[in-house]
Amino acid sequence: MADKPQLIIFTDFGSGYLELLNEKIPDFKMLILDHHQVNGEVENENFVQVNPHLYGIDGATEVSGSGVAYFVAKAVNKENVDLSPIALVGALGDMQDKNEQRQLHGLNALIVEDSVAAKLVTVEKDLTFFGRETRPIHKALSSASTPFIPGLSGEEDKSLAFLSSLGIKLKDGDKWRALRDLSIEEKKKLASALADHLIARGLHAEVGSLIGNVYVLNEEEPWTPLRDAREFAVVLNSTGRLDRPSLGIAICMGDRGAALEEANRVLDDYRKSISTYLGWVMEKPERIKELEHIYVVYGETFINEKIIGTISSILVSGLANPEKPLIAFANIEEENAAKFSARTTAMAIGKGVNLGDVMRVASEKYGGKGGGHNVAAGAQVPIDQLENFVNSVNELVEKQLKGEDIGSNDNA
Repeated sequence: MADKPQLIIFTDFGSGYLELLNEKIPDFKMLILDHHQVNGEVENENFVQVNPHLYGIDGATEVSGSGVAYFVAKAVNKENVDLSPIALVGALGDMQDKNEQRQLHGLNALIVEDSVAAKLVTVEKDLTFFGRETRPIHKALSSASTPFIPGLSGEEDKSLAFLSSLGIKLKDGDKWRALRDLSIEEKKKLASALADHLIARGLHAEVGSLIGNVYVLNEEEPWTPLRDAREFAVVLNSTGRLDRPSLGIAICMGDRGAALEEANRVLDDYRKSISTYLGWVMEKPERIKELEHIYVVYGETFINEKIIGTISSILVSGLANPEKPLIAFANIEEENAAKFSARTTAMAIGKGVNLGDVMRVASEKYGGKGGGHNVAAGAQVPIDQLENFVNSVNELVEKQLKGEDIGSNDNA
Protein backbone atom coordinates (compact mmCIF):
# COMPACT_ATOMS: atom_id res chain seq x y z
CA MET A 1 0.00 0.00 0.00
CA ALA A 2 1.30 3.44 -0.97
CA ASP A 3 -0.18 5.00 2.17
CA LYS A 4 0.95 2.23 4.53
CA PRO A 5 1.83 3.88 7.88
CA GLN A 6 5.21 3.27 9.49
CA LEU A 7 3.54 2.26 12.74
CA ILE A 8 0.00 1.77 14.03
CA ILE A 9 -0.60 2.23 17.76
CA PHE A 10 -3.70 0.67 19.35
CA THR A 11 -4.55 2.02 22.81
CA ASP A 12 -7.04 0.37 25.17
CA PHE A 13 -7.92 -2.31 22.61
CA GLY A 14 -6.30 -4.75 20.24
CA SER A 15 -5.45 -7.72 22.49
CA GLY A 16 -8.86 -9.24 21.82
CA TYR A 17 -8.41 -9.07 18.04
CA LEU A 18 -4.93 -10.50 17.44
CA GLU A 19 -6.08 -13.20 15.01
CA LEU A 20 -8.22 -10.74 13.05
CA LEU A 21 -5.33 -8.26 12.80
CA ASN A 22 -2.98 -11.03 11.71
CA GLU A 23 -5.48 -12.07 9.06
CA LYS A 24 -6.18 -8.58 7.68
CA ILE A 25 -2.94 -6.60 8.07
CA PRO A 26 -0.12 -9.01 9.02
CA ASP A 27 2.58 -6.87 7.34
CA PHE A 28 1.77 -3.68 9.28
CA LYS A 29 4.00 -2.79 12.20
CA MET A 30 1.81 -2.20 15.24
CA LEU A 31 2.13 -1.44 18.92
CA ILE A 32 -0.77 -2.70 21.05
CA LEU A 33 -1.14 -0.95 24.42
CA ASP A 34 -4.03 -2.75 26.08
CA HIS A 35 -5.21 -4.06 29.45
CA HIS A 36 -8.04 -6.37 28.35
CA GLN A 37 -7.77 -10.14 28.38
CA VAL A 38 -5.66 -11.53 25.54
CA ASN A 39 -7.61 -13.55 22.98
CA GLY A 40 -5.56 -15.84 20.78
CA GLU A 41 -1.87 -16.49 20.22
CA VAL A 42 -0.24 -14.96 17.18
CA GLU A 43 3.41 -15.25 16.22
CA ASN A 44 4.15 -12.10 14.22
CA GLU A 45 7.29 -10.05 14.70
CA ASN A 46 5.44 -6.97 13.40
CA PHE A 47 3.16 -7.02 16.44
CA VAL A 48 4.50 -5.66 19.73
CA GLN A 49 2.06 -6.06 22.60
CA VAL A 50 2.24 -4.36 26.01
CA ASN A 51 -0.42 -5.94 28.21
CA PRO A 52 -0.36 -6.60 31.98
CA HIS A 53 -2.07 -9.99 31.56
CA LEU A 54 1.06 -11.28 29.82
CA TYR A 55 2.92 -10.73 33.09
CA GLY A 56 0.34 -12.07 35.53
CA ILE A 57 -1.04 -8.61 36.39
CA ASP A 58 -4.81 -8.08 36.44
CA GLY A 59 -5.74 -5.47 33.85
CA ALA A 60 -9.26 -5.22 35.24
CA THR A 61 -8.21 -3.91 38.66
CA GLU A 62 -4.52 -2.96 38.71
CA VAL A 63 -3.96 -0.80 35.62
CA SER A 64 -6.15 0.80 32.96
CA GLY A 65 -5.51 1.38 29.28
CA SER A 66 -4.38 4.93 30.09
CA GLY A 67 -2.00 3.50 32.69
CA VAL A 68 -0.40 1.15 30.15
CA ALA A 69 0.04 4.09 27.74
CA TYR A 70 1.53 6.17 30.58
CA PHE A 71 4.17 3.58 31.46
CA VAL A 72 5.22 3.37 27.80
CA ALA A 73 5.37 7.18 27.54
CA LYS A 74 7.44 7.35 30.72
CA ALA A 75 9.81 4.69 29.37
CA VAL A 76 10.30 6.83 26.25
CA ASN A 77 11.02 9.97 28.31
CA LYS A 78 10.94 10.34 32.10
CA GLU A 79 9.68 13.91 31.70
CA ASN A 80 6.36 12.37 30.66
CA VAL A 81 5.64 11.89 34.38
CA ASP A 82 3.56 15.03 33.85
CA LEU A 83 1.02 12.73 32.15
CA SER A 84 0.49 10.71 35.34
CA PRO A 85 -2.68 12.60 36.42
CA ILE A 86 -4.39 11.64 33.15
CA ALA A 87 -3.41 8.01 33.76
CA LEU A 88 -5.10 8.19 37.17
CA VAL A 89 -8.19 9.75 35.64
CA GLY A 90 -8.34 6.76 33.28
CA ALA A 91 -8.06 4.28 36.15
CA LEU A 92 -10.87 6.01 38.05
CA GLY A 93 -12.98 6.16 34.90
CA ASP A 94 -12.52 2.39 34.64
CA MET A 95 -13.70 2.08 38.27
CA GLN A 96 -10.44 0.47 39.37
CA ASP A 97 -10.80 2.05 42.82
CA LYS A 98 -13.14 -0.66 44.15
CA ASN A 99 -10.81 -1.42 47.03
CA GLU A 100 -10.82 -0.55 50.71
CA GLN A 101 -11.26 3.22 51.11
CA ARG A 102 -11.64 3.51 47.31
CA GLN A 103 -7.88 3.25 46.84
CA LEU A 104 -6.07 2.55 43.60
CA HIS A 105 -3.69 -0.39 43.89
CA GLY A 106 -1.31 -2.52 41.85
CA LEU A 107 0.43 -0.63 39.03
CA ASN A 108 -2.05 2.21 39.58
CA ALA A 109 -0.49 2.76 43.01
CA LEU A 110 2.88 3.33 41.31
CA ILE A 111 1.27 6.01 39.13
CA VAL A 112 -0.16 7.63 42.27
CA GLU A 113 3.36 7.66 43.74
CA ASP A 114 4.72 9.33 40.60
CA SER A 115 1.99 11.98 40.67
CA VAL A 116 2.35 12.71 44.38
CA ALA A 117 6.16 12.87 44.17
CA ALA A 118 5.87 15.34 41.26
CA LYS A 119 3.41 17.39 43.37
CA LEU A 120 0.79 16.99 40.64
CA VAL A 121 -1.72 15.11 42.81
CA THR A 122 -2.77 15.22 46.46
CA VAL A 123 -4.61 12.25 47.99
CA GLU A 124 -7.28 13.13 50.58
CA LYS A 125 -10.00 11.24 52.48
CA ASP A 126 -13.49 12.57 51.84
CA LEU A 127 -17.02 11.81 50.67
CA THR A 128 -16.64 10.51 47.13
CA PHE A 129 -19.69 12.04 45.44
CA PHE A 130 -19.46 13.48 41.97
CA GLY A 131 -19.30 17.27 42.00
CA ARG A 132 -17.15 17.64 45.14
CA GLU A 133 -15.54 20.77 43.69
CA THR A 134 -18.33 22.31 41.69
CA ARG A 135 -21.85 21.28 42.56
CA PRO A 136 -24.17 22.60 45.24
CA ILE A 137 -24.32 19.96 47.97
CA HIS A 138 -27.91 18.93 47.24
CA LYS A 139 -27.11 18.49 43.53
CA ALA A 140 -24.02 16.42 44.31
CA LEU A 141 -26.15 14.22 46.55
CA SER A 142 -28.98 13.85 44.03
CA SER A 143 -26.50 12.89 41.28
CA ALA A 144 -24.90 10.14 43.41
CA SER A 145 -24.61 6.88 41.49
CA THR A 146 -21.74 5.08 43.24
CA PRO A 147 -23.39 4.30 45.54
CA PHE A 148 -26.89 4.79 44.18
CA ILE A 149 -28.97 6.07 47.12
CA PRO A 150 -32.67 5.19 46.81
CA GLY A 151 -34.88 8.15 47.61
CA LEU A 152 -32.07 10.67 47.08
CA SER A 153 -30.27 9.78 43.82
CA GLY A 154 -32.11 11.54 41.01
CA GLU A 155 -34.28 13.41 43.54
CA GLU A 156 -33.00 16.96 43.91
CA ASP A 157 -35.89 18.20 46.06
CA LYS A 158 -35.62 15.25 48.45
CA SER A 159 -31.85 15.70 48.68
CA LEU A 160 -32.38 19.36 49.56
CA ALA A 161 -34.86 18.41 52.28
CA PHE A 162 -32.52 15.69 53.59
CA LEU A 163 -29.65 18.16 54.02
CA SER A 164 -31.91 20.78 55.58
CA SER A 165 -33.14 18.22 58.12
CA LEU A 166 -29.52 17.73 59.22
CA GLY A 167 -29.05 21.45 59.74
CA ILE A 168 -26.34 21.69 57.09
CA LYS A 169 -26.08 25.23 55.73
CA LEU A 170 -26.55 25.17 51.97
CA LYS A 171 -25.31 28.68 51.12
CA ASP A 172 -22.64 31.17 52.07
CA GLY A 173 -24.42 34.40 51.26
CA ASP A 174 -25.61 34.07 47.66
CA LYS A 175 -23.18 31.26 46.82
CA TRP A 176 -24.19 27.61 47.00
CA ARG A 177 -21.75 25.53 49.04
CA ALA A 178 -20.01 22.51 47.47
CA LEU A 179 -18.86 19.41 49.34
CA ARG A 180 -15.35 20.83 49.56
CA ASP A 181 -16.77 23.77 51.56
CA LEU A 182 -18.21 21.63 54.38
CA SER A 183 -16.46 21.49 57.74
CA ILE A 184 -15.15 18.17 59.08
CA GLU A 185 -18.06 18.07 61.55
CA GLU A 186 -20.61 18.66 58.80
CA LYS A 187 -19.08 15.90 56.69
CA LYS A 188 -19.21 13.48 59.61
CA LYS A 189 -22.87 14.33 60.22
CA LEU A 190 -23.73 13.88 56.54
CA ALA A 191 -21.81 10.59 56.22
CA SER A 192 -23.47 9.18 59.33
CA ALA A 193 -26.97 10.14 58.14
CA LEU A 194 -26.36 8.65 54.69
CA ALA A 195 -25.06 5.42 56.23
CA ASP A 196 -28.25 5.16 58.33
CA HIS A 197 -30.33 5.88 55.22
CA LEU A 198 -28.66 3.07 53.24
CA ILE A 199 -28.75 0.55 56.10
CA ALA A 200 -32.46 1.22 56.63
CA ARG A 201 -32.98 0.10 53.02
CA GLY A 202 -30.90 -3.04 53.39
CA LEU A 203 -27.93 -1.65 51.46
CA HIS A 204 -25.26 -2.38 54.06
CA ALA A 205 -22.55 -3.05 51.46
CA GLU A 206 -22.98 0.40 49.93
CA VAL A 207 -21.99 2.23 53.12
CA GLY A 208 -18.31 1.55 52.50
CA SER A 209 -18.50 3.49 49.21
CA LEU A 210 -19.45 6.77 50.86
CA ILE A 211 -15.97 7.78 52.02
CA GLY A 212 -12.60 7.07 50.48
CA ASN A 213 -9.54 8.39 48.72
CA VAL A 214 -10.06 11.52 46.68
CA TYR A 215 -7.42 12.38 44.09
CA VAL A 216 -7.00 16.15 43.78
CA LEU A 217 -5.25 17.43 40.64
CA ASN A 218 -3.12 20.28 41.95
CA GLU A 219 -2.57 21.97 38.57
CA GLU A 220 -6.31 22.45 38.03
CA GLU A 221 -8.21 25.41 39.44
CA PRO A 222 -10.19 24.85 42.68
CA TRP A 223 -13.98 24.75 42.30
CA THR A 224 -13.65 23.53 38.68
CA PRO A 225 -14.80 20.13 37.36
CA LEU A 226 -11.27 18.94 36.57
CA ARG A 227 -9.84 19.46 40.07
CA ASP A 228 -11.23 16.12 41.36
CA ALA A 229 -9.89 13.22 39.26
CA ARG A 230 -13.19 11.29 39.50
CA GLU A 231 -15.09 14.32 38.25
CA PHE A 232 -12.54 14.71 35.44
CA ALA A 233 -13.15 11.04 34.52
CA VAL A 234 -16.91 11.54 34.33
CA VAL A 235 -16.43 14.61 32.10
CA LEU A 236 -14.33 12.52 29.71
CA ASN A 237 -16.73 9.58 29.89
CA SER A 238 -19.69 11.77 28.99
CA THR A 239 -17.98 13.15 25.89
CA GLY A 240 -17.27 9.64 24.65
CA ARG A 241 -20.70 8.22 25.48
CA LEU A 242 -22.53 11.09 23.77
CA ASP A 243 -20.47 11.03 20.56
CA ARG A 244 -18.24 14.02 21.35
CA PRO A 245 -14.85 12.31 21.86
CA SER A 246 -12.89 15.19 20.32
CA LEU A 247 -13.94 17.37 23.28
CA GLY A 248 -12.41 14.88 25.71
CA ILE A 249 -9.18 14.72 23.71
CA ALA A 250 -8.95 18.52 23.62
CA ILE A 251 -9.40 18.72 27.40
CA CYS A 252 -6.69 16.10 28.00
CA MET A 253 -4.39 18.15 25.75
CA GLY A 254 -4.94 21.25 27.87
CA ASP A 255 -7.92 23.13 26.43
CA ARG A 256 -9.62 24.87 29.35
CA GLY A 257 -11.71 27.22 27.22
CA ALA A 258 -14.35 26.44 24.61
CA ALA A 259 -13.87 22.66 24.73
CA LEU A 260 -14.36 22.52 28.49
CA GLU A 261 -17.43 24.75 28.33
CA GLU A 262 -19.03 22.52 25.73
CA ALA A 263 -18.01 19.37 27.62
CA ASN A 264 -19.78 20.65 30.73
CA ARG A 265 -22.99 21.02 28.71
CA VAL A 266 -22.55 17.48 27.39
CA LEU A 267 -21.96 16.29 30.96
CA ASP A 268 -25.27 17.75 32.14
CA ASP A 269 -27.10 15.88 29.38
CA TYR A 270 -25.24 12.70 30.31
CA ARG A 271 -26.13 12.90 34.00
CA LYS A 272 -29.79 13.58 33.19
CA SER A 273 -29.85 10.56 30.88
CA ILE A 274 -28.40 8.31 33.57
CA SER A 275 -30.99 9.42 36.13
CA THR A 276 -33.78 8.90 33.60
CA TYR A 277 -32.58 5.41 32.68
CA LEU A 278 -32.07 4.32 36.28
CA GLY A 279 -35.54 5.58 37.19
CA TRP A 280 -37.03 3.72 34.23
CA VAL A 281 -35.33 0.43 35.18
CA MET A 282 -36.45 0.71 38.80
CA GLU A 283 -40.01 1.63 37.82
CA LYS A 284 -41.07 -1.91 36.87
CA PRO A 285 -39.70 -5.14 38.39
CA GLU A 286 -39.78 -6.99 35.06
CA ARG A 287 -37.09 -4.72 33.65
CA ILE A 288 -34.55 -6.59 35.78
CA LYS A 289 -35.05 -10.35 35.55
CA GLU A 290 -33.31 -12.74 37.90
CA LEU A 291 -32.30 -16.06 36.33
CA GLU A 292 -30.64 -18.98 38.11
CA HIS A 293 -27.12 -17.54 37.87
CA ILE A 294 -27.39 -14.00 36.44
CA TYR A 295 -29.50 -10.86 36.42
CA VAL A 296 -30.65 -9.42 33.06
CA VAL A 297 -31.60 -5.77 32.46
CA TYR A 298 -33.86 -5.35 29.43
CA GLY A 299 -32.95 -1.86 28.17
CA GLU A 300 -34.24 -2.64 24.66
CA THR A 301 -35.05 0.55 22.72
CA PHE A 302 -35.33 2.85 25.76
CA ILE A 303 -31.74 2.96 27.00
CA ASN A 304 -29.06 4.47 24.75
CA GLU A 305 -26.68 1.66 23.80
CA LYS A 306 -23.70 3.95 24.43
CA ILE A 307 -24.75 4.38 28.08
CA ILE A 308 -25.73 0.76 28.82
CA GLY A 309 -22.26 0.10 30.31
CA THR A 310 -22.64 2.94 32.78
CA ILE A 311 -26.08 1.71 33.80
CA SER A 312 -24.86 -1.85 34.39
CA SER A 313 -21.90 -0.57 36.44
CA ILE A 314 -24.25 1.35 38.72
CA LEU A 315 -26.88 -1.38 39.06
CA VAL A 316 -24.47 -4.24 39.85
CA SER A 317 -23.49 -2.64 43.16
CA GLY A 318 -27.05 -2.77 44.47
CA LEU A 319 -28.10 -6.32 43.58
CA ALA A 320 -29.84 -8.46 46.18
CA ASN A 321 -27.44 -11.31 45.44
CA PRO A 322 -23.89 -9.97 44.89
CA GLU A 323 -22.69 -13.41 43.77
CA LYS A 324 -24.69 -13.16 40.55
CA PRO A 325 -23.31 -11.22 37.57
CA LEU A 326 -25.51 -8.69 35.79
CA ILE A 327 -25.88 -8.34 32.02
CA ALA A 328 -27.73 -5.41 30.51
CA PHE A 329 -28.56 -4.79 26.88
CA ALA A 330 -29.86 -2.08 24.58
CA ASN A 331 -30.92 -2.47 20.96
CA ILE A 332 -28.87 -1.04 18.09
CA GLU A 333 -31.77 -0.96 15.67
CA GLU A 334 -29.86 0.18 12.58
CA GLU A 335 -27.59 -2.86 12.95
CA ASN A 336 -30.37 -5.24 14.00
CA ALA A 337 -28.21 -6.09 17.01
CA ALA A 338 -28.26 -6.00 20.80
CA LYS A 339 -25.33 -4.52 22.70
CA PHE A 340 -24.63 -6.21 26.04
CA SER A 341 -22.67 -4.92 28.99
CA ALA A 342 -21.77 -7.37 31.76
CA ARG A 343 -20.59 -6.52 35.28
CA THR A 344 -19.97 -8.53 38.43
CA THR A 345 -18.42 -8.30 41.88
CA ALA A 346 -15.22 -9.50 43.53
CA MET A 347 -17.34 -12.09 45.34
CA ALA A 348 -18.36 -13.71 42.05
CA ILE A 349 -14.81 -13.49 40.67
CA GLY A 350 -13.60 -15.33 43.76
CA LYS A 351 -16.01 -18.16 42.96
CA GLY A 352 -14.58 -18.57 39.46
CA VAL A 353 -16.61 -16.21 37.25
CA ASN A 354 -14.77 -14.65 34.29
CA LEU A 355 -17.13 -12.47 32.28
CA GLY A 356 -14.60 -11.81 29.51
CA ASP A 357 -14.58 -15.51 28.65
CA VAL A 358 -18.34 -15.88 29.12
CA MET A 359 -19.21 -13.01 26.79
CA ARG A 360 -16.71 -14.11 24.15
CA VAL A 361 -17.81 -17.75 24.07
CA ALA A 362 -21.56 -17.01 24.18
CA SER A 363 -21.44 -14.28 21.53
CA GLU A 364 -19.33 -16.28 19.07
CA LYS A 365 -21.79 -19.16 19.42
CA TYR A 366 -24.59 -16.93 18.11
CA GLY A 367 -22.87 -14.89 15.41
CA GLY A 368 -21.61 -12.05 17.55
CA LYS A 369 -18.43 -10.77 19.12
CA GLY A 370 -17.50 -10.20 22.76
CA GLY A 371 -14.85 -10.15 25.45
CA GLY A 372 -13.26 -7.90 28.06
CA HIS A 373 -12.22 -8.36 31.69
CA ASN A 374 -13.20 -10.96 34.27
CA VAL A 375 -15.17 -8.33 36.20
CA ALA A 376 -16.49 -6.27 33.26
CA ALA A 377 -17.09 -7.31 29.67
CA GLY A 378 -19.29 -6.68 26.67
CA ALA A 379 -20.75 -8.29 23.57
CA GLN A 380 -22.85 -7.62 20.52
CA VAL A 381 -25.19 -10.23 19.03
CA PRO A 382 -27.99 -10.29 16.42
CA ILE A 383 -31.34 -9.35 17.96
CA ASP A 384 -32.96 -12.60 16.84
CA GLN A 385 -30.36 -14.49 18.93
CA LEU A 386 -30.86 -12.37 22.03
CA GLU A 387 -32.66 -14.91 24.22
CA ASN A 388 -30.36 -17.72 23.10
CA PHE A 389 -27.40 -15.58 24.08
CA VAL A 390 -28.89 -14.73 27.50
CA ASN A 391 -29.55 -18.40 28.22
CA SER A 392 -26.05 -19.31 27.10
CA VAL A 393 -24.51 -16.72 29.43
CA ASN A 394 -26.57 -18.12 32.30
CA GLU A 395 -25.34 -21.66 31.52
CA LEU A 396 -21.70 -20.63 31.08
CA VAL A 397 -21.67 -18.81 34.43
CA GLU A 398 -23.09 -21.98 36.01
CA LYS A 399 -20.26 -24.02 34.47
CA GLN A 400 -17.63 -21.60 35.75
CA LEU A 401 -19.11 -21.75 39.25
CA LYS A 402 -18.76 -25.55 39.06
CA GLY A 403 -15.11 -25.16 38.09
CA GLU A 404 -15.56 -26.24 34.49
CA ASP A 405 -13.41 -24.77 31.70
CA ILE A 406 -15.63 -23.05 29.14
CA GLY A 407 -12.74 -22.26 26.79
CA SER A 408 -10.40 -19.37 27.55
CA ASN A 409 -7.77 -17.77 25.35
CA ASP A 410 -6.48 -15.51 28.11
CA ASN A 411 -2.72 -15.84 28.25
CA ALA A 412 -2.53 -14.52 31.80
